[in-house]
Amino acid sequence: MLEPHPDLTLDVIHGLGWIYLILAAMNFSWAVHAFRKGTHFRTSLFGLLNSPQDVPSATPWALYATLLFLVGIGHLVANSDPTSFVIRLPFAFKAVVDRIIASPVAYFIVSIGIFASAVTFRKRLVKPTVAWTLLNAVLLFMTLSLTDYNFRQIVGKPDNVPIVSMLFIVGFFTWLYFKRAVENDERIAQGRPVVESENNEKVLVWPDLVYTELICMVVVTAVLVAWGIALQAPLEEPASSVRTPNPSKAPWYFLGLQEMLVYYDPWLAGVVFPSLIVVGLMAIPYIDFNKRGNGYYSFKERSFAVLVFMFGFLPLWIAMIVLGTFLRGPNWNIFGIYEFWDVHKLEVLNNVNLSEMFWLNLMHSSLPIAPAGADGLTKLGYIFLREWLGFAVVLGYFFLLPPVMARMPFFSKFFNRMGFIRYMVFANLMLWMAALPIKMVLRWAFNLKYIIAIPEWFFNI
Repeated sequence: MLEPHPDLTLDVIHGLGWIYLILAAMNFSWAVHAFRKGTHFRTSLFGLLNSPQDVPSATPWALYATLLFLVGIGHLVANSDPTSFVIRLPFAFKAVVDRIIASPVAYFIVSIGIFASAVTFRKRLVKPTVAWTLLNAVLLFMTLSLTDYNFRQIVGKPDNVPIVSMLFIVGFFTWLYFKRAVENDERIAQGRPVVESENNEKVLVWPDLVYTELICMVVVTAVLVAWGIALQAPLEEPASSVRTPNPSKAPWYFLGLQEMLVYYDPWLAGVVFPSLIVVGLMAIPYIDFNKRGNGYYSFKERSFAVLVFMFGFLPLWIAMIVLGTFLRGPNWNIFGIYEFWDVHKLEVLNNVNLSEMFWLNLMHSSLPIAPAGADGLTKLGYIFLREWLGFAVVLGYFFLLPPVMARMPFFSKFFNRMGFIRYMVFANLMLWMAALPIKMVLRWAFNLKYIIAIPEWFFNI
């Protein structure tokens, strides 16, 4: 549990000063890079000039770097009361962010919105200036957020520091894919060869590849040694059954699965879904009929496959890891990134099963329950009577929906080219992947706990 604490101390202010100086150095180097390119833009400086003038593109970055430098120096020389330090996020802004982030509905909408925006505006996103601007915005946001004590405690935990690094790595490689895919798509549209075939220079394993791997090994070893010296090992006291952590979290690479346990039973979230992920990845080469985009980056030629993969990886996996790492607090409640992790926070929820909604709310009747002492066949009949709607929904979802999809214009081409068996495998894998966001939305919108609830058999969906 996080303890209340003043937001700022002089040590934190001085540490932030060094971060601002690093950001200033980064943007000074970018200004030099922009100046060497010799690009300009026309501006009237908001009407201050009589006529628009050509201004070097390096000018805004040089001004921004100078501002960051002055702010960093101001942090380093600060020696007054930390509570009067003004360079921090406003309380109203943090309250709005917490209100959005602490709502699972808003969090999921925001993550989907970011994903959709990256795909829709990928041609603008891959421009170096736009990407550099977004990177600066994220770094400045995180630096200002470090003025909040609760945020520092969450992102500064030794366990969570690698997750922060992972987010930047995932963002970089996603951007790199879009950059190369957009370039190849433009080349294909112009009738030119893709970059991979134009620059297809073969190199020898020895010494070229082995030499590169050796350098990478040395660099990674040095980074890990420095990391181990700078950060304390995230080791705690020996495990005890009388004192369990609150919250008790799995390792970061299992947090996506642990988040699924909120919406599904362990046999589904911990066994079925991971198995289907592995089986689905194995099945891709056998059900894929699109031979384009093989061996080179492309989005237009493989848009459906790319969108499905990225949707499953980013909003349904990475976003779940972020949610479980930074937002899940005591009692597995969701907290904002600036919110104090109060162990006494209580979320009042009344989750109900689909059978309860049908029999109690719709039919205004009691749940069908087998009489005491009934034989197994009678109990089985009562169970199916009670859960008939859930069975109908699940069977219709997995067996009736694929043929309906095959008649739709978009999916009909998949059915025609794949054939019945491959199409059914493809359709069911798609439906299984869609089952997670569907169940999440049903939980948030209707407090639906289980579609099929058979506690007698420990079988719940």
